[in-house]
Amino acid sequence: MTATAPQTLDVVPADEFSTLLVGIQRLVRRRLRQTMDEPRLRGAQVELLHLVMDTPGLRVSEAAEELCLAGNSVSTLVNQLVALHLLRRESDPADRRAALLHATPEAVERIEAWRRRRRALMEDIVAGLPQAERAALAAALPALRQVAEGLRTLPGEEKR
Repeated sequence: MTATAPQTLDVVPADEFSTLLVGIQRLVRRRLRQTMDEPRLRGAQVELLHLVMDTPGLRVSEAAEELCLAGNSVSTLVNQLVALHLLRRESDPADRRAALLHATPEAVERIEAWRRRRRALMEDIVAGLPQAERAALAAALPALRQVAEGLRTLPGEEKR
């Protein structure tokens, strides 16, 4: 074996890992959409709602930075969500030119209902796995959190 063989072997699980994550996310969305009555939201709209729910009073510019999107893209998302009565804009008392974002009660209920359905779906799927596989998934959670953090802050970038 050459000195680069271990790196080559690591690429296969890393690529499969990425492919599986995307596939799992797509399948979860597809399953959950089958039980939805309301019109579906786009991924970026849902991401913005999650962010605003986690950080009420967030400015549009802060949301753009956190989501790694252009400010005008986030402004477009904000306008769409305001029109759907899922987001509320308020003037920032410290700077009247800036807007502070808040999720509406309708948005909170919609996102929470989605989270409940997602949790129930995943609990059913995971419960069907053998004990050893469930333990392996639980043991992998810290590493998955590190992967997520690594993607938030790539080498050479400021930590967000």
